[in-house]
Amino acid sequence: MRNPLLQPWLTEKSTRLTEQQGQYAFMVKAAADKTDIKRAIEEKFGVEVRSVRTANCLGKSKRQYTRKGLIAGKKNDWKKAVITLKQGQEINYYSGSTDQGEEKKSKKG
Repeated sequence: MRNPLLQPWLTEKSTRLTEQQGQYAFMVKAAADKTDIKRAIEEKFGVEVRSVRTANCLGKSKRQYTRKGLIAGKKNDWKKAVITLKQGQEINYYSGSTDQGEEKKSKKG
């Protein structure tokens, strides 16, 4: 699989896991397996992964009332991966230079 990572999963619970146990949560593609996830994390962030735990999450069902009647649908299923890193390593989600932000502001102004 090319790149199974979709985005970091930032919630109160995942933040607590990061602070207390050094574990990080990510939203990944539903077809991704643990070895793909481990390889992608190690390549993208340059860290060593000790373990990967995954959980399949079902998409919510949605209903919309319109003039033509009830339209039923469903959001996509996805997978959550909790990554444990080797001792003393960490991931910085927000790494990046501030120069890019200033360039965007100057282009708008």
